[in-house]
Amino acid sequence: MNVSAGLPAGFHVIRDGETMPPALKRGYVAIGNFDGLHRGHRAVLNVAKIHAKKNNVAAMALTFEPHPRSFFKPDTPPFRITPEVAKLRLFAANNLDGAVVMQFNTELASLTAEEFVSKILVGWLGIAGVAVGHDFHFGKLRQGSPEFLIDAGKRHGFKVEIVQPLNDGGMPVSSGRIRDALEAGDIARANELLGYHWFVTGEVIHGEKRGRELGFPTANLRLDPSCKLRHGIYAVRAHVGGKVYDAVASFGRRPQFDNGAPLLEVFLFDYSGDLYGQDMTVEFAGFLRDEAKFESLEALVAQMNRDSEEAKALLRQAGKA
Repeated sequence: MNVSAGLPAGFHVIRDGETMPPALKRGYVAIGNFDGLHRGHRAVLNVAKIHAKKNNVAAMALTFEPHPRSFFKPDTPPFRITPEVAKLRLFAANNLDGAVVMQFNTELASLTAEEFVSKILVGWLGIAGVAVGHDFHFGKLRQGSPEFLIDAGKRHGFKVEIVQPLNDGGMPVSSGRIRDALEAGDIARANELLGYHWFVTGEVIHGEKRGRELGFPTANLRLDPSCKLRHGIYAVRAHVGGKVYDAVASFGRRPQFDNGAPLLEVFLFDYSGDLYGQDMTVEFAGFLRDEAKFESLEALVAQMNRDSEEAKALLRQAGKA
């Protein structure tokens, strides 16, 4: 899966109030928050794609921004595995024809389940069928259940597929389990549940240039404040300017220097140049160690050299991007 690619020209993104393109009318839609677009989510997408192909119609996703939990609990927003841009990239990479992004606001939250079906699914999207997970609920007070959706499909003339959970290790694959793994620094587990390497995307910004002074010039990215990735050192791959570079990265507060706001600092192997202002995608392959404060800058540099060699070995083991 090419995590760094932009949205292809034929991939449609439709937002509130926009007219549905004729090519997407009477399509099959997979509905969900899809944070992470993990293996279980893709099972729902696959059902929609299979039915769309059988009927020679479009397959698309219907998702919500911001995450509904951010709307209902704005003071404690969830750790987003895939913010909107990343989620749209993954929809396109999974060969959907388009995505509908609805703003989750007071107006949407106040729609009853029947109004959501009649106004959104039938009136606006004009769907032929829908695929949802077994625990999908919708509408005011989450009154719309999978059973309600099946009945609504019969009344309104669209097909409904309820997709059972995908299990891994005897437990359902879930966004919550992936968040827990990332917070623990268990990149291998998170990537296994996702079915791809977790990644972040951002603009390269100016830092304090301490890395350059130490012989490790870094490209710095400010991640979303909700990011709860374990602070530490990681083996990563950096996608920038159409190329992929093996790299080592630090995410954290730099206890050696300032204990400032969390920052992702990426040291690209075999690269020299200016990356400021460019968009970079950083793909995580493995966790190396926690961030730490050393007795001297010389000790820090020695550890950074060891980190680089360990990252290179891990990335060689992981294979090509």
